[in-house]
Amino acid sequence: MAGNTGSTGSRIEPGMTTDFKDRMDYGSYLGLDLLLAAQKPLSDAPDELLFITIHQVQELWLKLATHELDGAIAALRNDELQPAFKSLARVSRIQAQLISAWDVLSTMTPADYLAFRDALGQSSGFQSYQYRALEFRLGAKDPRMLAMHQHHKAHHAHLEALLAAPSLYDEALRLLARHGLPIPAECLERDWRQPHVSNPAVRAAWLTVYRDTHRYFDLYELAEELVDVEDQFQQWRFRHMKTVERIIGFKPGTGGSSGVKFLRTALERSFFPELWELRSEL
Repeated sequence: MAGNTGSTGSRIEPGMTTDFKDRMDYGSYLGLDLLLAAQKPLSDAPDELLFITIHQVQELWLKLATHELDGAIAALRNDELQPAFKSLARVSRIQAQLISAWDVLSTMTPADYLAFRDALGQSSGFQSYQYRALEFRLGAKDPRMLAMHQHHKAHHAHLEALLAAPSLYDEALRLLARHGLPIPAECLERDWRQPHVSNPAVRAAWLTVYRDTHRYFDLYELAEELVDVEDQFQQWRFRHMKTVERIIGFKPGTGGSSGVKFLRTALERSFFPELWELRSEL
């Protein structure tokens, strides 16, 4: 029958490019030779490739997440809420991928990990430059965290700039003020190197938005997009903590931290505290 190639026929259709001499192909565009050569286990342990791959994939997602957050911050600064919503929604989807990565890593048993743990030396995910950049953009500011990046001048300089710049939430509060809501002056111009601290007047402003969603629907949607991002981030933190507990229990981390105990402390910190507090007052 015409058009039926059968089970053994070629799947090459007329017009499909097969000669890539002097042409861009898929692998070249994506730099796959470089990307796939980046997994270099330092031991013979079978699961070290899994460990490296998961963390490299997470770094790629973090790169995209920080790119989208930069877009969201710029959009809020320019009063362009719809592009900000799109970027924040994408960040939440990216975070879902980051969370699911722990499910794959959790297939590694304690014995599997111990077979190559010594090869890690003092390296730890907490030293991730991109994770630190993500935290700073979200408002988890702590100048002390710069210390572990001082050996890399470019990374250190970029993190210093992010530390000194308004975070996503800082720009959201500035936006509320431009929309006529009474945000205290100390929340609009301050030392951006310090984290935002919960403020009753800010909580009251957000309550105004939530109590009149028809009037402030764009700001209401912004608030919920921010809550989505923090919710997903906390789920990522929780899955990270439980995966570490499953694999190493309560042993110290490779980077010198207390391990699970250290990871648990992050679960108590909020990027956007008033957006969580107001729920008890509605």
